[in-house]
Amino acid sequence: MMARAPFLIIETGDPAPELRRHGPFSHWIRIAAGLGRDEAVVCRVLDGQALPEREGFAGVLISGSGAMVTERLDWSERSAAWLREAAHAGLPLFGICYGHQLIAHALGGEVGWNPHGREIGTVRIDCNGQSAGDPLFSDASPHFDAHATHMQSVLRLPEGAVRLACSDKDGCHAYRWGDHAWGVQFHPEFSTRIMRGYIAARRDKLRNEGIDRTAVERTVTAAPMARRVLRRFVRHARTLNR
Repeated sequence: MMARAPFLIIETGDPAPELRRHGPFSHWIRIAAGLGRDEAVVCRVLDGQALPEREGFAGVLISGSGAMVTERLDWSERSAAWLREAAHAGLPLFGICYGHQLIAHALGGEVGWNPHGREIGTVRIDCNGQSAGDPLFSDASPHFDAHATHMQSVLRLPEGAVRLACSDKDGCHAYRWGDHAWGVQFHPEFSTRIMRGYIAARRDKLRNEGIDRTAVERTVTAAPMARRVLRRFVRHARTLNR
């Protein structure tokens, strides 16, 4: 039987030091997406690794990062150029957090500091009317829980993008550009253990910003619908590669 085309995972960052014992972002994403070891190829662009030719991949998953898109780092800008070409070529893309912002930036949107400040914890995602006909969000609940930790956001969508969901602190938690490119600000690859770990790792910053860590910890709950969105992307991309 012919092997299925693999997914490319673009690794744009590393977990907080306290969480690296659980493996790299690519491992978290692969497991959450339901991909076997032979179904994913990892490219660590943050280490300067060159992105491969896009032919032969079923789709692309772009990780989160401790970097900021607005820093315009060399590896980030090279990745943005690659993603812009891939999006226009119709290769299925799914960006998570930094990846969500990077796709938007690559296609002409605007990324910047979230005017509402840091968003962290398990947050309520509110879908809008555009999500009803979306391949990934059509069967999502109107409101669902998702894990989040970020300080920058997509402030303006690129032309041709459709906003799909928001939260109280972020007006664009999910969008689709064209037919096959998505970005989600939330982290479908996070478990409750990882989310609590990030809250603990950010405890000094939370205190300095006047955020009640205990209150944030109380928000943490399972987020199965967020993970379902990620797995629907994998299934959708597979249907396009039959």
